[in-house]
Amino acid sequence: MSDTKAPVEDWATDFDHTHPDYAAGAPAIWDDLRKRCPLAHSERFGGMWVPTRADDIKAIADNDFGNYTSHEVVVNEYANNDEMMPPPIGGAPPITSDPPFHADARRLLLAPFAPKQINKLEPFTRQYCHDLLDVALAKAKDNGGVFDAAIDYAQHIPVRVIAEMLGLPPEDGDRFRTFIHHIIENPIERELEEEETIEYYLDAQIERHRANPKPEGEGDLIDHLLSVEIFGEPLSPEHVRGTVVLLLIAGIDTTWSSIGSSIWHLAQHPADLERFRNEPDVRIFAIEEFLRLYAPVTMARRVAKDHELRGQQLKQGDWMLLPFPAGNRDPEAFEDADQFIIDRQKNRHGAFGLGIHRCLGSNLARMELAVALEVFTERVDDFELLDPATVRFSTGQIRGPRELPLKVHFDA
Repeated sequence: MSDTKAPVEDWATDFDHTHPDYAAGAPAIWDDLRKRCPLAHSERFGGMWVPTRADDIKAIADNDFGNYTSHEVVVNEYANNDEMMPPPIGGAPPITSDPPFHADARRLLLAPFAPKQINKLEPFTRQYCHDLLDVALAKAKDNGGVFDAAIDYAQHIPVRVIAEMLGLPPEDGDRFRTFIHHIIENPIERELEEEETIEYYLDAQIERHRANPKPEGEGDLIDHLLSVEIFGEPLSPEHVRGTVVLLLIAGIDTTWSSIGSSIWHLAQHPADLERFRNEPDVRIFAIEEFLRLYAPVTMARRVAKDHELRGQQLKQGDWMLLPFPAGNRDPEAFEDADQFIIDRQKNRHGAFGLGIHRCLGSNLARMELAVALEVFTERVDDFELLDPATVRFSTGQIRGPRELPLKVHFDA
């Protein structure tokens, strides 16, 4: 993201979620807008609206009587959606799909993401977290107790797990992170060579699967997509690839952001760390509170038809940005909304989205977050932020720490 972007003078009239100033200051920006301007606007990106109240966000996510389309969900100034599959399918089904196609496309993925299937991945995930910390803690011992919990730990976990699920080479993790960085956080301004694109990479991987079919019941998620039908027909190549793109993006950046944000919190709140570490019964509530207060995901819609909202005239084609994290901090929806309450009982948050597009990978994300934090707090006994000023949060529609240097205090 360029540091030369025009400054935002007023977030109510010039909102820009990709601006460097947004990353660290987002919660304060949401609070300010909720009080004085519940529907912010921007002429950037061709025109964009941003609700900050939980009720408005929920109504729009529920599709509000067809006023919005999910065909495009990522807003940035380099987006080029001209080659996307048109509605109701979109480029990354089912998240870019509208009814009635959406329900059938989503149904194809329910079985692989059911709790029974996700539970099978828990031992693999736990062992991988231990393996990462073996390396990270050894690095810290050689580096004055310092390592980066985002770069050396959080950012690897969902990459490895989703590669396992999809049957993609685990050594390609750096490529996955590059693809996601370009799509979500910092799209590049030059035209990529064909072999650099995610489409080229995935087409080759999908063809590899197609040429080497596995016996029924032994395949991975790509094998599953190649074997199922929709409306009596196999999925189109574009549908298969688009869904794998979705699973890579939705299954990686979001989860590593949640893991990193949770560690960032624990590094600064020793009482919460002690309770999480020593009270297993409180962890289920703590995981939901981490998800609520540090929800990473903002999604987008397009306005499908002219209509009025909060006294504003919305035009067909306008962007509608949906900051689910802002809704999670709305004091009208949650008591002490800006406070982390580790054993909060009433917690119907929107961290996984709302409405028909609620994240179907929520079981996977919860498992990865819980395991990552359990292993981390078990293995890393005494830690703190090296320097709050060195923590860097991402910009764009996924928010979480990209750099999280910690100081670990080892026993003498």
